[in-house]
Amino acid sequence: MDMMHKIERWGDTHHPAWMDGVRIALGILLFAKGISFISDTTRLAHLISDMDLHLYTVTAVHYVAFAHIFGGFMIALGCLTRISAVLQIPILITAVFFVNLRTGFSYFNSELWLSMITLILVLTFTVIGSGKFSMDEWMKNHNN
Repeated sequence: MDMMHKIERWGDTHHPAWMDGVRIALGILLFAKGISFISDTTRLAHLISDMDLHLYTVTAVHYVAFAHIFGGFMIALGCLTRISAVLQIPILITAVFFVNLRTGFSYFNSELWLSMITLILVLTFTVIGSGKFSMDEWMKNHNN
């Protein structure tokens, strides 16, 4: 058994039921953040162009919005949770270390704290998976 299967097996056996509520809240938060990015694409484009990472700004804006909306919806449902969480990791690492940390590490920088907590939760659900109350579990038990 390779390392990925060991991690998945460990995550499936060590998943408390209350984490499903946290997973659903995380999915709703990511979905809402994606909607807010779509509502104000100029702000997101400005944030990305200020980083000077030589990214195609339009591509990055669409990736962030799509990953948050679609990934947040899938995480909330518990469908392909690990894959959806992995797609969030580059966005959140960029948000924590390149965007929000520029304004300072203070108590009042709520976007930094939100990005850090979201990154920790996404990493957690990458390891432990979707849990007992999820679409993945339902599909596994209802094999037609």
